Amino acid sequence: MDLTTFTTPADVDAPQGTGTVRAFMDKHFLHFNSRETVAAARAFEAHIDAGGKMMVTLAGAMSTAKLGQILARLIRADKVHAITCTGANLEEDLFNLLAYNEYEIIHDWRALSAADETALYERGMNRVTDTCIPETVMRHMERQLIDRWKQACDNNERKFEHEFLWDIFRDGKLEKHYQIDPANSWMLAAMEKNLPVYCPGWEDSTTGNMFAAAVFRKELPHHQCVKTGTEAMEHLMRWYLDNCGIAQSSNEGKPSVGFFQVGGGIAGDFPICAVPAIIQDLQRDDVPYWAYFAQISDAVTSYGGYSGAVPNEKITWGKLDAATPKFMIQSDATIVAPLIFAYVLGD
Repeated sequence: MDLTTFTTPADVDAPQGTGTVRAFMDKHFLHFNSRETVAAARAFEAHIDAGGKMMVTLAGAMSTAKLGQILARLIRADKVHAITCTGANLEEDLFNLLAYNEYEIIHDWRALSAADETALYERGMNRVTDTCIPETVMRHMERQLIDRWKQACDNNERKFEHEFLWDIFRDGKLEKHYQIDPANSWMLAAMEKNLPVYCPGWEDSTTGNMFAAAVFRKELPHHQCVKTGTEAMEHLMRWYLDNCGIAQSSNEGKPSVGFFQVGGGIAGDFPICAVPAIIQDLQRDDVPYWAYFAQISDAVTSYGGYSGAVPNEKITWGKLDAATPKFMIQSDATIVAPLIFAYVLGD
């Protein structure tokens, strides 16, 4: 199927959805960013239906924004095949799982004074826009993780960041502490599906800070139990080669891997570089570019503030092909991503 056909206006020869969300979007999202949103959703769906795989990247505070409620469904429906996210998104999905009832929502957060912010800090409430995460859940998880990291150091184990988190949830001992339906956790869904999860820059997250502090205090003997970012890149390159349609004869004729980017920054910049690394650094001329690209961002290309290059600029970096279906939606990801995911799910 020629995915480029999905760049036409949403009301021209468009497949009409039967779900309430799909039907509404098909009828009303006809121009500008709304048309681009529907076009990106249709191309996402067509890519998956044709046998392609999809990488989803999460920047910002998408887990605290509760994107996991619908992303978990997308993962369980086999419409997401790998995740790249910041350390904050990795851990905050699980903070939410364990402590949602202790979260505080601040409806008038724009009116907070410095004194108000200080009062939140002194109560151990860490603010993310309109949501305050209690420090207590972070310390609860810290105790679990340090024990697991110690065990790994003692046994010469080395794992990625998400694998240690999965380890402390896999045995079910934390289930009694769940404060939301576990079906709404994208990290648990990824664990169930054993999805590859990449977390570049993990060291700037709460759990990354905890790990560094534990080594500093000599509570952990060294840093080596957590695999490095370059190891993650090598793993991603191998995963891409296994899933881009060239590794096995059964994949012949299938599209390569798609790339759905929520926000910007390192969560998107890191994984998209796997393709030019394979083509240029490994000198593999048989490897396809990313087969689909969509990004939701409120950033604009001015004064170097836009990280990772806009879609056409990515062509010059060997990330996308001129014919790759490309979608750039400049809007709030907490509004647009759930709509696209719901569309793909047939809601």
